[in-house]
Amino acid sequence: MFTLAHLSDPHLPMPQARLFELLNKRATGYVNWWRNRVRLHQPQALSAVVADLKAAQPDHIALTGDLVNVALGAEFKLAARWLEALGSPSEVTLIPGNHDTYVATAWPESLGLWGAYMASDGAPPATGFDVFPIVRRRGPLALVGLSSGVPKPPLFATGTLGKAQLERAERLLAELGREGLVRIVMIHHPPLTTEKRFKRLTDATQFQAMIRRVGCEIILHGHNHRSEVARIAGPAGPVPVVGVASASAAADSKYGRARYHLLRFRADARRGGWSIEIEMRAINTGGAGCEPDGTLTFHTQQPLAMVA
Repeated sequence: MFTLAHLSDPHLPMPQARLFELLNKRATGYVNWWRNRVRLHQPQALSAVVADLKAAQPDHIALTGDLVNVALGAEFKLAARWLEALGSPSEVTLIPGNHDTYVATAWPESLGLWGAYMASDGAPPATGFDVFPIVRRRGPLALVGLSSGVPKPPLFATGTLGKAQLERAERLLAELGREGLVRIVMIHHPPLTTEKRFKRLTDATQFQAMIRRVGCEIILHGHNHRSEVARIAGPAGPVPVVGVASASAAADSKYGRARYHLLRFRADARRGGWSIEIEMRAINTGGAGCEPDGTLTFHTQQPLAMVA
């Protein structure tokens, strides 16, 4: 058995900004944080989630973005320290979200501080978005990390993968399928065509077409701050698309309380393929710990049969 923890959208507390840092899209997001979002995302909820996750001792951690809020330089530094406390780069695989790319920033002073967490096996720390998709093999799993985070105009929280990244992802997924690995796609935005216009993945249609051709075993995302399940077509049947709630959501948040998911992968010799059991863990009403909050179960086809 291999256990993977999935968490997303921690939205770490935002430090005070200097006026010149807000002379762009950050201004609206900064005001919105202090008026509304500061009550939705609570450090104590995130601490409870992380403590429970560490007690579970997963084999690896998948983190699908939005560590920061408006991409301030100080936010990236705080997030780098939080990441170090969560786990080493070999223990945590990270992809960026739209808030991590809220505005265009100089890579060395921003996402570059997390570069070791966004690098393929054997590669140096990421130095730009051209490293995506990244691939990390962990036991029977292949984590394929995509970046949908792109700076967008004010009031837009959309994401875009782009043609080049989709083409590289298709080649990688085909190769990993031939190796017989359980392919897990990590993406911040849900790759669905039913999402709201101002929050959607703009090339979800192209992403889904790619999955229909080469397949994968499961897709993990964040962004919506809700634990949710959908399915898209794959070459051997539906592929589950599983979103996780914000890891810092207050117990009374409009999105629901903070959660993370524990995915347990077991080989199924009788039926072939793999069974995937997802245990949802949520902060309790007191916010001092976590408790089970439902279970999902999926069965994959034999990965070798997924690609012609």
